[in-house]
Amino acid sequence: MKRGTLEIFVGLFMIAGFSALAYLALNLGEVSIFSSSRTYLLNAEFDNVSGIKKGAAVQVAGVVVGSIEGIRLGEDRYAVLTMRLDKELKVPTDSMASVKSQGIIGDKYIQISLGGDEEFYATGDVLTDTESAIDIESLISKFAFGSAK
Repeated sequence: MKRGTLEIFVGLFMIAGFSALAYLALNLGEVSIFSSSRTYLLNAEFDNVSGIKKGAAVQVAGVVVGSIEGIRLGEDRYAVLTMRLDKELKVPTDSMASVKSQGIIGDKYIQISLGGDEEFYATGDVLTDTESAIDIESLISKFAFGSAK
């Protein structure tokens, strides 16, 4: 083989290797360019979402089906969570979202209890049947000072 031909093959091999590495980095890193076609956004309104952070898990029956994309205060003074969910998951309109905790002091996450309705939420819809976080500190304080009933 001539020296110039060998250099061309090495160059092509390097380009193919870097291309494969870039594709894997973007795909495994879940860059939104590629993952947006496999997910959709669903909003949920809560009275209290203390402890929930951006990136927290969204689960159905203990299986992670998405994550929290954003948290903001809505116009009607409810906390609005934007959840990025797998497109395969169809959320019926009678479903309920709850703020849960992994153990007593563990990370908070959103648990969706799926309903049985035949109509499903679409991208950008708002889930209003929610259950807010339980404030453990206030419960302990009420119990300790005798105001719990």
